[in-house]
Amino acid sequence: MISAATQRLLDFLSDKDSYPHQPPQVTLVQTHASWVFIAPPFVCKIKKPVNLGFLNFSTLELRHEDCKREVVLNRRLAEDVYLGIEPICEHEGRLHFGGYGEVVEWMVKMRQMDPRYFLLELMRTEEVGSREMDRIVDKLQRFYATQPPLPVEEVRTANEHLRQCAEDNFTAAAQFVGQSLSQQALDAMAHYMRAFFDKERALLESRLRDGWIRECHGDLHLDHIHLSPEAVRIYDCIEFNTDFRCIDVACDIAFLAMDLDFNSRPDLAQYIVERFAVLLDDHGIRALMDFYKCYRACVRGKVESLHANAETVTESEKESSLQLARRYFQLALQYAVAGSRPCVFVFMGKVASGKSALADALGKETGWQVHSSDRLRKALAGTSLNHRGSEEERAALYAPPMTQKTYERLFEEAVAVLREGHCVIVDATFSKREHRDALKDLTAAEGCDVRWIEAHASEAVVCERLKERDQDAAVVSDARLEDYKRLSAGYESPEELPPEEKLSVLADGKIDQVFS
Repeated sequence: MISAATQRLLDFLSDKDSYPHQPPQVTLVQTHASWVFIAPPFVCKIKKPVNLGFLNFSTLELRHEDCKREVVLNRRLAEDVYLGIEPICEHEGRLHFGGYGEVVEWMVKMRQMDPRYFLLELMRTEEVGSREMDRIVDKLQRFYATQPPLPVEEVRTANEHLRQCAEDNFTAAAQFVGQSLSQQALDAMAHYMRAFFDKERALLESRLRDGWIRECHGDLHLDHIHLSPEAVRIYDCIEFNTDFRCIDVACDIAFLAMDLDFNSRPDLAQYIVERFAVLLDDHGIRALMDFYKCYRACVRGKVESLHANAETVTESEKESSLQLARRYFQLALQYAVAGSRPCVFVFMGKVASGKSALADALGKETGWQVHSSDRLRKALAGTSLNHRGSEEERAALYAPPMTQKTYERLFEEAVAVLREGHCVIVDATFSKREHRDALKDLTAAEGCDVRWIEAHASEAVVCERLKERDQDAAVVSDARLEDYKRLSAGYESPEELPPEEKLSVLADGKIDQVFS
């Protein structure tokens, strides 16, 4: 619980009559580390008296020092926004701004920026394209050029520190398992990042020698970019932790690219990465981007989870933060599983092999759309999903012309998702090579990859699953035990698929066991 003294301070700052300039209203916005009071035409920010490990605002002196540091550092990219710091004092039992009495808190005072021009708001209300991205890239490119590379002796342990930060993120995220992510998702992200550290050690070490570790912004997400007609302002950098700010330039850029992906603009994310690679003459950035974007998405998922569990947030604010955390963790998992390029994940296999359950589970974890041949076939036929027709109806439903129509529509839907820049999951038997070849040709034309996951199950498990379908009204597939031998005999094993494109999965157990 917050203390009575802190609550008194919050009440004071929430009261419009407390301010000498008499704002029409005061709006409170809070993060995991600060309370921000919008009192037009100013914004007043105080630090929460917390120690979160990666930041420590537990004493008035620490908060004072951090306020001073915040103003100095943020004037680099938002010079006219940060007006200075001001004490909040108590005199004769009353709180007031500045001047005299005992200092009870320090605040950062800022000029309020027009809310219409925050980049996130612009993306909601207007078309944002390469022109707007060029303004941001130009501002940041000039900023990076003014930041000299940190001496090699100072950054010799930068990669070990980065690795420790990643591990700290996993430790912090573990407390939110079941709340904003699953254990399977956390394990997959941790495995990906640890493997990258081990396999790409030479690349990471070269970044130190080549001078790419510099004092950066550290928190480049869309809501920290203000894009008015007259100026680009980038504010609210990481001031509380030098190690979080003195990082690889590619890691800084990855935050912005990740948040563009998060806000459904992978085209703009790709655009800025390519622009930075050219303007900075840094072609190593491409090989690092998915790794750093995964790291950044994990950070945002952790931060939103922490905010959701803060003492003073409302229930609606808590749920909003948890939803954001889930989406950020989903995005981190996407980078770990597929990278940034759109890709088709095909779950194929014989009847009752578990492919549909695996496809749905991956869709739930990643947020990718799942397109199922069983569902699509019945939709095309105008039949209820859970209706199992007569023998004659099933013969027509599964006749070669209907099967061909189903796969063609399935491919059309998958390609449409790829063209939007997203991965997609396809759930179908793919028992014929001609259908596998057709999908490979289509995706190759789009410049995308296909990853095939062939599900297997023991005959005893398959038979048990098929028996259980008679008791489950929610089953979409019409296949039953009496169809097993006939359908299995018609399955053409995907021997033509190269090992690097295909994964075989034994799906006898429960889905969470298979994914682990």
